[in-house]
Amino acid sequence: MTLHFSITGRVQGVSYRATFAAQARAMGLSGWVRNRRDGSVEALVAGASDKVEYLRRWAEAGPPLARVDAVQATPVEEAVALDSKFVIAPTE
Repeated sequence: MTLHFSITGRVQGVSYRATFAAQARAMGLSGWVRNRRDGSVEALVAGASDKVEYLRRWAEAGPPLARVDAVQATPVEEAVALDSKFVIAPTE
């Protein structure tokens, strides 16, 4: 299963990206997470459906200092080539 995430709220400057990546790595997921210039966080996550779903639920709360307003998690149907490990990508 592959999901594209768009997360809004107070999600930058509160370790959201780093904590999201740590959660994904701990579950053996692949993909990336990055800050967006508009203040949101974006991610592409692939792996076992139950683990990706767990990360989606985690994303709705995030780390303690975050305030998540919305999480859009859109299924990605086409094949996406991802590294086998989870990375923090540069801001875009």
